[in-house]
Amino acid sequence: MATKSNIAEDVTIVIPGMRKAAIILLSLGKDVASEVISRLERKEVEEVTREIASLDGVTPDEQDRVLNEFYNLALAHRYMEQGGLAYAQVLLEKSLSQEEAAEILKQVTQTIQQMPFQFLQKAEPENVLTFIQDEHPQTIALILAHLQPQKSSEILMGLSQQKQVEVVKRISAMEQTNPEVIREVEAGLENRLSDIVSQTFDKAGGVESAAAILNLTDRSTEKGIMESLETDDPDLVEQIRRLMFVFEDIILVNDKGIQTVLKEVDNDELALALKTASDELKKKIFSNMSDRASQLIKEDMEYMGPVRLSDVEAAQQKIVDIVRRLEDAGEIIIQGRGGDSELVV
Repeated sequence: MATKSNIAEDVTIVIPGMRKAAIILLSLGKDVASEVISRLERKEVEEVTREIASLDGVTPDEQDRVLNEFYNLALAHRYMEQGGLAYAQVLLEKSLSQEEAAEILKQVTQTIQQMPFQFLQKAEPENVLTFIQDEHPQTIALILAHLQPQKSSEILMGLSQQKQVEVVKRISAMEQTNPEVIREVEAGLENRLSDIVSQTFDKAGGVESAAAILNLTDRSTEKGIMESLETDDPDLVEQIRRLMFVFEDIILVNDKGIQTVLKEVDNDELALALKTASDELKKKIFSNMSDRASQLIKEDMEYMGPVRLSDVEAAQQKIVDIVRRLEDAGEIIIQGRGGDSELVV
């Protein structure tokens, strides 16, 4: 880590945000960095990849500066969640100068103030559900689109099925909402919830948000919502399905399921799909193949040479489609999707 004097010397040099992201990813190592990148939006992936490719001349001091800032921001977020702004300031000033602590807190505060419904993050899902279940589906959709997917999925499961369907339809269609409308809903809800939550406070929604929420509901809830949605909008259902389960999620399929999937996958397609897969997923797939078959796939991958990312993604999507079809048919089980509760031993 850089010393305070090093940081002070460099403080006049402004490092662009995208360069900071590239430096952090390179510092994380390939496995962790690929996991982080897999969670970014397509545009963000393109931007940070371009920055990594053009990155040169990163000095140890610059790397230390970026990592220090990242560490201190993460620390400040945690302290603020534990005890608020004043608590975070006291703890940060024990390890940083007063000026540095103030600058870190300023950045964190700006981030938090841009997030609507922040005051709900600490409320229990059942408490939020009690207060919003009788609201119009559009209002509920607006709220759920701004919460963490895990919390939103728990709230969604508590609604009636008819309202579940209406809410998911509205989240999927939501793109941008007038900040005034958000502030109005936020203010009204905060007044009503003031007894059970405390603390501070604008784009959310879209198909991705709906998929993330549904991905965390139990299997029966998801199935009921998707079947009802399919009657009105089959294209929307297909979009949501493709986002709910990605190639790396195959690691959640049990060994027997992996073997069932592999029976339907062409070796050339599998070799291409595995080009960008994590080491953990490769290991899982190879362990469910014969030694000879896995060796052939590895050789294919080794001698394949450079390939287009779009071709790799197309091959991965074909395999994902097979997995989803087999899951819908009840032939395989995906961990965490309600399958375990349906087993009869």
